[in-house]
Amino acid sequence: MKHFLSTQDWTQPELQNLLDLANQLKASPMNETLAGKSVALLFLNPSMRTRTSFQLGMQQLGGIAIVLEPGKDAWGVEFNPGVVMDGEAEEHIAEVAGVLSRYVDLIGIRAFPKFQDWDLDRTDYVIKALAQHASVPVINMETIVHPCQELALMQTLQERLGSVANKKLVLTWTWHPKPLNTAVANSALLIATRFGMDVTLLCPEEAYLLDPQFMAAGEANAAASGGSLQVSHDIEQAYSGADVVYAKSWGALPFYGRPDEEWNLRQHYRHFMVDEPKMGLTNQALFSHCLPLRRNIKASDAVMDADYCVALDEAENRLHVQKALMMTLLGASL
Repeated sequence: MKHFLSTQDWTQPELQNLLDLANQLKASPMNETLAGKSVALLFLNPSMRTRTSFQLGMQQLGGIAIVLEPGKDAWGVEFNPGVVMDGEAEEHIAEVAGVLSRYVDLIGIRAFPKFQDWDLDRTDYVIKALAQHASVPVINMETIVHPCQELALMQTLQERLGSVANKKLVLTWTWHPKPLNTAVANSALLIATRFGMDVTLLCPEEAYLLDPQFMAAGEANAAASGGSLQVSHDIEQAYSGADVVYAKSWGALPFYGRPDEEWNLRQHYRHFMVDEPKMGLTNQALFSHCLPLRRNIKASDAVMDADYCVALDEAENRLHVQKALMMTLLGASL
């Protein structure tokens, strides 16, 4: 049994097989390959694209999706081992995973970090606890990484660029009124380096570097794939010659859980917004973002409305790659 917790657990050929199947499903969306199958989708955090694409995707494959929101329409869940459960949670993940494994064929979970203790959150303990106790495949719908978003991004880039090897991708930090999860940035770094792209991580200063485990994984990926990874704090240098600009905001990890202190850094970097002058420095680059995006905060109206913006293509491709993923995890084929 194979889980989908991180793309780092899958080989590059396995990931390409998922993308190839996603392309077939995009061309011919409806089939009954998962008739009689079901997925339980646990949302501990809000969602629009993830929820819609997984529900619709399973329906288009002939299966059933059950959406649960622990703490709202389902009992609150405790994920830590050995605890005295005298708090808000009514049941332990051991029972949740055990029961759902007897009902459904797949379990997905969306669980953002708590923004309290990065030393704990960086272990991705929530989804690992689910995978430990589940006897069916588990899908990461975003924790400290967002591997489904990775697949959608790569499908979109391959559609537009063909081979992405040694194409320059700028993963740029953007301003936002508050510090956000690093998951999508981590994931963009992982998938781009895995497929041999020359990645430049652009951020205002060292405090905004990604966690060392993801920086190290990106460097290892690049060494294995023939790509590269560099860090820049120079906007003009980073954008120059780029083939892809991928934008995301995230918090400074040295100030994790202390947003008021982090604001002292963040307030000075509004100029990192993606705009037309910056895109003009590129090699007629594509622009994308995982969405949702605050217009004229992260990227200007002109960028979002430009022909080179492929954010909606990437959002659509979430549907196709997730269908391919569910089929693959359940051993189904066209």
